[in-house]
Amino acid sequence: MAFTCVFRCFPCDPSCGSASWAAPEFAPRSAAPMVKMTRSKTFQAYLPSCHRTYSCIHCRAHLANHDELISKSFQGSQGRAYLFNSVVNVGCGPAEERVLLTGLHAVADIYCENCKTTLGWKYEHAFESSQKYKEGKYIIELAHMIKDNGWD
Repeated sequence: MAFTCVFRCFPCDPSCGSASWAAPEFAPRSAAPMVKMTRSKTFQAYLPSCHRTYSCIHCRAHLANHDELISKSFQGSQGRAYLFNSVVNVGCGPAEERVLLTGLHAVADIYCENCKTTLGWKYEHAFESSQKYKEGKYIIELAHMIKDNGWD
């Protein structure tokens, strides 16, 4: 038997019917992101289905809302990558200093919380002033994500 706890989804367009995903006994009560907890997974956040999202290509766990995309012009270790302002269902390893294409940065590898696949990294610290905008942002390589919901 799975334990389920559902909260209100992220604020979105009222026309998408964001409250319709929940059964009446789980009526939205909180402004927190919608989260479903089960025994089989530690936790997994679900982004609203009314938004375009990016998911893990290996297990389909939601990773980011398209509205959080900052840039498509990044290079990862396995090819093209996107820079996001925030992500969900992602764990973070220890920070380490790496010399990347744009100079020295302190970065931490990020991985899918569900399948444990390394997805990219989080910029913890940029040593050059022109790169400070990256601090606290996330790189996810295209090789590890797919587009979900509303991309037609």
